[in-house]
Amino acid sequence: MKPILLQGHERSITQIKYNREGDLLFSVAKDTVTNVWYSVNGERLGTYNGHTGAVWCVDCDWDTKNVLTGSADNSCRLWDCETGKQLALLNTNSAVRTCGFDFSGNIIMFSTDKQMGYQCFLNFFDLRDPQQIDDNNPYLSIPCSEHKITSAVWGPLGEFVIAGHENGEINQFSAKSGDILKKAKEHTRQINDIQSSVDLTMVITASKDNTSKLFDSNSLDHIKTFRTERPVNSAAISPTMDHVVMGGGQEAMEVTTTSTRIGKFEARFFHATYEEEFGRVKGHFGPINCVAFHPDGKSYSSGGEDGYVRIHYFDPQYFDFELEA
Repeated sequence: MKPILLQGHERSITQIKYNREGDLLFSVAKDTVTNVWYSVNGERLGTYNGHTGAVWCVDCDWDTKNVLTGSADNSCRLWDCETGKQLALLNTNSAVRTCGFDFSGNIIMFSTDKQMGYQCFLNFFDLRDPQQIDDNNPYLSIPCSEHKITSAVWGPLGEFVIAGHENGEINQFSAKSGDILKKAKEHTRQINDIQSSVDLTMVITASKDNTSKLFDSNSLDHIKTFRTERPVNSAAISPTMDHVVMGGGQEAMEVTTTSTRIGKFEARFFHATYEEEFGRVKGHFGPINCVAFHPDGKSYSSGGEDGYVRIHYFDPQYFDFELEA
């Protein structure tokens, strides 16, 4: 399994994301650049230039028309995917931590950090109403005064957003009323990442408490737990197999004091049903910050603290693999 190495960032990767067809891979890092790559051969298609701070999050809509990025320069920007033109600029009071299009591509949500005396907000804009964009006035803004949102995804049918908080809570926020619909507190420490399954029925969380957990999207029932011995930075659910991949490692600031093996920078594969680990993939020289499965399930990518994105195409043996029960 020889990886394709994508070298397009000078600083650590913060998020990577495939579009729905999986032909494009978007990567953002702490170096202000948003890159888009062809996932089949790792060729760079182009960049989206404009941010002046670390870019924390990226999302692409259902038909790959628009791209959304959120940055530490206190802005969330909307881009034309094909031309790289900036379509909208939404200024905020603090860094934008998570962003996402709903299923229709008409509604965007993003959350801002609790910093510099401003509290954390979850904002919703309707792109069909240019007035909201021009006036920078969201149709719904939900304050989260206690614990800031660290990761968020849209639930099924775009009715609510599932948000993970720095204290380990998961909340469902209604996109219509702004109410908290359901709560779950299974993690003991910060949730680093939330990703949904391909059919949006489940979400997987990755937490600093060394575990990754599978939840039902609608009820927030806790289904499975995958345990490791280090913080999990990111986790993804395979679209075709009963597998999850997890990436993590020690905190970036402690890395220099240990050898690469002790830091445990492999991507780890677990069986989603049996909660058993069945494989590891080495490669990154530092913690893995983000993992993502290709929508066809035949490859996966990981982005690391070392600034590289690696695309791994699975060997044929992977698809024949059965875990001995």
